[in-house]
Amino acid sequence: MARTRKSICVFTGSSSGADPRYRTATTAFAKEMVARGYGLVFGGGKVGLMGAIADAVLTEGGHVVGVIPRSLMGKEVAHQGLHELEIVTSMHERKQRMAELADAFVALPGGMGTLEELAEVVTWAQLGIHRKPCGLLNVNRYYDALLTYLDHAVGERFLSPEHRGIIQVANSPEAMLDLLESYEPIHVGKWMDRDQT
Repeated sequence: MARTRKSICVFTGSSSGADPRYRTATTAFAKEMVARGYGLVFGGGKVGLMGAIADAVLTEGGHVVGVIPRSLMGKEVAHQGLHELEIVTSMHERKQRMAELADAFVALPGGMGTLEELAEVVTWAQLGIHRKPCGLLNVNRYYDALLTYLDHAVGERFLSPEHRGIIQVANSPEAMLDLLESYEPIHVGKWMDRDQT
């Protein structure tokens, strides 16, 4: 049967972080997702913010699909209460599968894994591999330093302003989903300084 439900892939930490506002915002985002009819695709763990968003979507009556590599089944304590839990062989397969299942991507607060996952889907959008919106929920200004870096990369001509615009940034769940829903994919050829060697 063809999949008809729209889903958002959420990248976030397997820790809850130091500030309780991270968990509060995660729960609020889950509620807004379900209220607008979205299901959740995520990394399959039941700990930290990763587990919090799955639990909140389930509590609200939303559909949740987890994708987890066999090697992380113990470390991330796989969530057993999901509608679907896909067990894959590698991190690469996990990211590919989550990308296939999702209609959009959002990063909430997290560490290196969250940053790497966001960077990959944004790069895929930049290269035209997908045309799905990519969002960053900047809870309590958590990602301000990353946004400063991206602006610096534009200024130093390592990132085009158009590609910088792929990342939709919001401070609230409602604004984040509004941006995702109104996103128009851009098509820009890869930035190449042909006049420089």
